[in-house]
Amino acid sequence: MQRAQSAAQRFLAALENTYPACNQPQARFRSYTPGSLRAQRYRRREQDGAFPRSRLLGGKPEVPRFKLDRPLQPVTDLSKDQLSPRQVTAAIVQELSKFQDSVDDLEYTEFMQDAVSALNSSLTSSRDTGPIVDSLRHSFVKQGREGLKAQIRYAYHGYLASQRFSKSTLQDQARLADIRYPVEWYSMTRKMQRTIHLHVGPTNSGKTYHALRRLEQAESGMYAGPLRLLAHEVFTRLNARGKPCNLITGDERYIMDGDDVNMSSCTVEMVNVNSPYDVAVVDEIQMIGHEERGWAWTQAVLGLRAKELHLCGEERTVPLIRELAAAMGDDLHIHHYKRLSPLKTMSASLKGDLRSLRKGDCVVAFSKLQIHRFRREIEIMTKKPVAVVYGSLPPEVRAKQAELFNDPNNDYDILVASDAIGMGLNLSIKRIVFTTTNKFNGRFQVPIGIAQMKQIAGRAGRYRTAAQAASSDADTPLDDSTGVGASSVISPAKSLGLVTTLDRGDLPVVQSAMESAADPIMSAGLFPPVEVLVRFAAYFPPSTPFSYILLRLFKTSIIHPRFHLCSLNERLKIADIIEPVKNLTISDRIIFCASPANVKDEALQPVLRAFAECVGNKSGGNILNIRALDLELLNMQVTVGSKETLHKLEYLHKSLVLYLWLSYRFAGVFHTQAMAFYLKTLVEEKIQQALSTVRTNIRTTSHLPIRKQMTKGFVPEVTDDDSLDDEGSSDSSLEPRQQGLGDSASGPVEHGIRRQPGEGTDITISHLLSNQQPLSSSAP
Repeated sequence: MQRAQSAAQRFLAALENTYPACNQPQARFRSYTPGSLRAQRYRRREQDGAFPRSRLLGGKPEVPRFKLDRPLQPVTDLSKDQLSPRQVTAAIVQELSKFQDSVDDLEYTEFMQDAVSALNSSLTSSRDTGPIVDSLRHSFVKQGREGLKAQIRYAYHGYLASQRFSKSTLQDQARLADIRYPVEWYSMTRKMQRTIHLHVGPTNSGKTYHALRRLEQAESGMYAGPLRLLAHEVFTRLNARGKPCNLITGDERYIMDGDDVNMSSCTVEMVNVNSPYDVAVVDEIQMIGHEERGWAWTQAVLGLRAKELHLCGEERTVPLIRELAAAMGDDLHIHHYKRLSPLKTMSASLKGDLRSLRKGDCVVAFSKLQIHRFRREIEIMTKKPVAVVYGSLPPEVRAKQAELFNDPNNDYDILVASDAIGMGLNLSIKRIVFTTTNKFNGRFQVPIGIAQMKQIAGRAGRYRTAAQAASSDADTPLDDSTGVGASSVISPAKSLGLVTTLDRGDLPVVQSAMESAADPIMSAGLFPPVEVLVRFAAYFPPSTPFSYILLRLFKTSIIHPRFHLCSLNERLKIADIIEPVKNLTISDRIIFCASPANVKDEALQPVLRAFAECVGNKSGGNILNIRALDLELLNMQVTVGSKETLHKLEYLHKSLVLYLWLSYRFAGVFHTQAMAFYLKTLVEEKIQQALSTVRTNIRTTSHLPIRKQMTKGFVPEVTDDDSLDDEGSSDSSLEPRQQGLGDSASGPVEHGIRRQPGEGTDITISHLLSNQQPLSSSAP
């Protein structure tokens, strides 16, 4: 009879089968196998009585209490290494001991006692604790008590799965999770003989221009970009040149009338791989290696049914694209481009003196706090307003700030921005000034990568803005044999782009980066298809957390070396936030995990949970009735801007974007879409006002709460700029992160609003306020 496993060994095995290798801090971990010397040491210590037996094995563990050398510091201090590893382990033992009292499941309690036993054994030994205790320390230090609870919960469900699943079932799961050959997922595309044109070169080299020129000549085509702003720019350009084009992003749809509309401009996640095209253009192809969004570019490259596929991006993508093209059997033509305007790194910094700034300068910082600080200092010194651009601003506000900076006839001479200027905005920047060469990655400061630094620096000395390109009548001759510009060289502009730093110590770093080549991209991002997720989840009981199902699928997945699995961090957080919500199906949870919910901001978590409850209840989706939305902010007139109010407005804008995104997936629940567009426009105006200055005085101008104003028919004064037709959508960080759900809109949409067949297109304010019924009765 096989000898039963000890409590510690069973706990170790459960953790090792649960914690995915892609999320482990690999450098600190060692392998643990049954035949290793470490395993032999554990067995000897077990025989010596180092591991108390649990109730599951007939014994009751003793949980000794440990006294720390000094009081336990808050979790935020643990990340600063203020406690030793042994003290952290003792703190984990105390947290698990407390957590046991709040758990009703007897078997789960016994499993945690096994965990405490294993941790206690590590405290009684002076030897290295190995990978398992390190993983618990890592979760506790990085995510605090909630991270520790999640890690133990995953280990428990891993143990249950190991007891429940037979060998044949595990083999079936492994076959289902075999995603080594994603090329085979797109059978209709593989029947085509495609021609791939890879346009590579530095920033401002004209590579995208040539690809778009070919798109304009096609009968049918599609553009896919990383940002809503880029998609809108191409949408405007094609329609201005007499090529009717639709705009499709995660939270906005502009569908043109007529049967002759064969062009689409979309964000990469919204690519339709089922429709045939003559020409398709995929921009910023280097993002195929992105840790979170890379799967969308991989899907576009592998799945687009286009006779000509034009990929635009950096030189470092050439080896990977060449390998993918060979695997697909497609013809590949590589076009190299040189920068159109010269770019030079200055030999001297500003030596910390902001008075050395001049018209056309862009000061680059990497945190909102620093951006606002530099902005205020520059305004005080120059007595002129300063434009600002950073990632959490709505795209519409960023575009307006860019217009202020580009206009030579106003006083906005200087721009203070984050790395958000790297793509998506056309800016007349003459000189880039880096305030630092490091950025915070969520845990600590890290150096800015060579590729990112070059991309930001390349914004200086822009050849011409989008407005200049659109107004230009000069046509580039086309080579009929390739369909691409016969010459990849355009006469360079006279403007010189300059790059420098604020402080002297950062200048050598920038100079070295500008002269170095970035590492080539070696693998493409990948995420399992929705069908695989649904079938894999069917193996588990309904009580299994969806986040654990995702983790186990990633742990089981087999991939080819040329691909990598995209990060699960954001999806896991979303899954855990909506886990308590009842009546959600697996498909519902998959959609929410793909939503543009930035759960790093704790203020958005109650909003996400409230939206999930609306879906679970199949009702309550009227935007004015969702109390988690702080609509009262719209009842305030920002006379003197507040930093806190500005942040709240940004959170509210993200919440409205999330509502609009969900309204295309759950149209029968979130039916007040038109009202959401109107509120979103109001928030953008408030943010624009709040950016004028940063102080703390705010006064309200109406005695009625905003919800009562809307329901009673009260509407603020409407100008031409208040129209819903102007703009409105998301940004790269707010795009869907799910494969296969991008084309699920129900019915035609015009100006971002779905229309019933035969319904008029005139949208009035009274219509917005009185429309309390779903605009579409069918779910997408």
